[in-house]
Amino acid sequence: MDTASSIAAPVTSAVRRFFAGVGLLLRGIGLYVRSPGMMLLGVVPALISGVLFVGAFATLVYFVDDLAALVTPFADDWSTTARSLVRVVAGLALLGLAALLGVLTFTAVTLAIGDPFYEKISELVDGRYGGTPGEVDVPFWASLRRSVVDSLRLVAISVLVGIPLFAAGFIPVVGQTVVPVIGAAIGGWFLALELAGAPFYRRGMRLPERRALLKADRPTTLGFGVAVFVCFLIPLGAVLVMPAAVAGATLLARRSLGQPIESAQGR
Repeated sequence: MDTASSIAAPVTSAVRRFFAGVGLLLRGIGLYVRSPGMMLLGVVPALISGVLFVGAFATLVYFVDDLAALVTPFADDWSTTARSLVRVVAGLALLGLAALLGVLTFTAVTLAIGDPFYEKISELVDGRYGGTPGEVDVPFWASLRRSVVDSLRLVAISVLVGIPLFAAGFIPVVGQTVVPVIGAAIGGWFLALELAGAPFYRRGMRLPERRALLKADRPTTLGFGVAVFVCFLIPLGAVLVMPAAVAGATLLARRSLGQPIESAQGR
């Protein structure tokens, strides 16, 4: 998509653009903290999803030893030390995969539960920086259906990516160092795609156009997405940061479209 490439990729180093993406999340947090109404809009759906996902992850942690034994039957006849080591590694790989998929599915479920709330937050941010050029009026149910379908598609792709990452988690050292970094990058990319859905839908743009525009400035998109991913791994981070991430994603969408992200009145 040539137009996307020409307007979305500023001529700066990839590292600076990555940290510019991190800065968009920080700006989203600033907008969120300074807007009590926005805080009330965003925290309820995230809290509901947070309770569900914390319970699910706690259950996984409780049964992780049994699951590690289930996926490593080949180690049943090994020595106690070797069997324990491989099953610790398997348990860590399972928890890593669960964290990756949990963050992405948490985002999808929370966006579905709180669709009208997060749509309103995105609209407020757009309005603050000049409105939504070419805004399309999409009925609520149509918007929700498209959002759910696109989210399911992204989660399905992430599952396919997560399986080889889970397998790579068994590689000594690499599985505990390189693989988590790759997982955070992949998770961050999919998070950015999910969170930026509302502002792109409002402009009549579906997932393929969204992907092309964000891909045109991949370092910035990754900076934003990885920062959100890391925040979501912190206990209660997903609940507290989710509304701010929606605000930051709206800034990311505006930036990718070449629209202003600075207001005349200042931030």
